[in-house]
Amino acid sequence: MSDMLSIGASGVRAYQTALSTVSDNIANVATPGYAKRTSTLSEIEPATGLHSGGVAATGQGAVVSGLTRSADVLRDADVRTAGSDLARSETSVAWLGRIETALTGNQLGDRLTGFFNASKTVAADPTATTPRSAMLEQASAVAGAFRATGQALDLLDTNLDATASAAVTTLNALGSTLAKVNEGIARTKGGSAAAASLADQRDSILEQMSAISNVSVSIDDYGRATVKLGDAGGPTFVSGPQSDSLQVARGTDGMIAFTLQRSQSTVSPSGGALAGVVEAGQRISDTRINLNTIATAFANDVNAVQTGGEDLDSKAGTALFEIGTSPTDITVKLTDPRGIAAADAGKGPRDNGNLGKLDALRTSGAFEGKTTALVSSNASALAARKQVALAQGAMRDNAVSARDAVSGINLDSEAVDLLRFQQAYQASSRVIQVAKDTLQSILDIR
Repeated sequence: MSDMLSIGASGVRAYQTALSTVSDNIANVATPGYAKRTSTLSEIEPATGLHSGGVAATGQGAVVSGLTRSADVLRDADVRTAGSDLARSETSVAWLGRIETALTGNQLGDRLTGFFNASKTVAADPTATTPRSAMLEQASAVAGAFRATGQALDLLDTNLDATASAAVTTLNALGSTLAKVNEGIARTKGGSAAAASLADQRDSILEQMSAISNVSVSIDDYGRATVKLGDAGGPTFVSGPQSDSLQVARGTDGMIAFTLQRSQSTVSPSGGALAGVVEAGQRISDTRINLNTIATAFANDVNAVQTGGEDLDSKAGTALFEIGTSPTDITVKLTDPRGIAAADAGKGPRDNGNLGKLDALRTSGAFEGKTTALVSSNASALAARKQVALAQGAMRDNAVSARDAVSGINLDSEAVDLLRFQQAYQASSRVIQVAKDTLQSILDIR
């Protein structure tokens, strides 16, 4: 009778644990990062292989020998890789959109067109004051557009620095947390609910890391993660209970660079938001260089035309524009409309030959066309990145679906397990009751 009681009791305990595991799965069906758990049931073997008399021994009931967490390291790695690629493209898309706003928001192309059209109006009637005043207004407008566009790019740089710093701070915090999780995993019994929970935390942290920088991950036999930033040849960021600290700085060329503080290793992310930030920094720098080139050539060439002719008072023309501390820091130096040098030297105030040179400069300098090309180049890059991001989004969704097929919770199968374990629990309880009734009957006979 004692065997029946112990067998029934072991069944009750085992199936109670199994029911708790199924209930936990059902409760966490919508919890991000939760991987399905399964209670592993095994037979309690007798202490000896044979009873006295040579009769084969039977089992002594059931026991939960451990808890299995449903996960696939390869599918987890696929999700991280796909997520890292998508994060890079999404970051690039966001910054390319901001660059487009900086280039188009101040209507620089329209202002250039307005200035050259105003000069043609003056050429049509060189002695009229109103067209000359309008030309100065247009000169002021184009100078303001150059300044505002340059300032918009400067602001983008400032915001990009803040974004990079925030991402690095988050990555360092994740690294510190992962190191603590690694330490906890090493101290936790394998196959336990606590170990499964820590593994969920570990994988969630790794996925968050991959959205900031692509990572190479290896898991040891205890379940601890070693993380390298970048590919497998990258520097180690987290190892066991230790984590390094990533730093961000601007290089002499204005580019963003990353370095690990302890190892002084250079990090070159090819995925995640940090890679998108590096791309954005390069794009902003290239855009500024091109804009500066256009601004410098425009101001200097227009000044060269202006100083080569005579104004309405038959005096030598003076510079129209003045360049400040940066190429786009352009202001209008000429304040008197009569000072516009429309005439060639010595030909009188009614001549418009010098403004004809300005019209020729419009064609040869191609300032409007270069400005349009600058905007179009960024727009093309933005459209291409959006297409790439769309494809990468689908790839990440597929990777997540493949992972969830292994680690996700199917309520239908959980319902079947719930019913099965309930029946087994009730049967074990019945075994206990039968053993008790039988024992009582024997005692009553005595």
